[in-house]
Amino acid sequence: MSFIIPSWLPWGLTAAAITLVLVQGVIHGRRIRALQASVKQRCDTLGRELHATTSGSLGVGQRLVACERQIHELKNTLEEMRQNDPLRISYDEAARLVDLGADIDDLMNTCGISRPEAELVSALKRRQAA
Repeated sequence: MSFIIPSWLPWGLTAAAITLVLVQGVIHGRRIRALQASVKQRCDTLGRELHATTSGSLGVGQRLVACERQIHELKNTLEEMRQNDPLRISYDEAARLVDLGADIDDLMNTCGISRPEAELVSALKRRQAA
């Protein structure tokens, strides 16, 4: 059995294959353009969100720096108040004198504090030493 292939068959198959390749190229081209549009839209959206976030964080950063500056100033003010507090100086001096062995009357006379205060300082220092 011998088959005779018509002369137009190879040309027809070639034309069909080329047509399928072209159709597939058109379909893929449309998909690629749709994906590119989607990616561009997403990039634009992310760019706007990034800009908004950056702008907002810049304001937060400035407020944070201002708060840190204010905290530093308050710490300095508090430290000055502690150093200039006459009662604190008296209690610090009383605690030092208790460490040196002073009794309650010595604390009252030297530091100008009342008897209950002198007893309290003495008791606290004894408790710390124990």
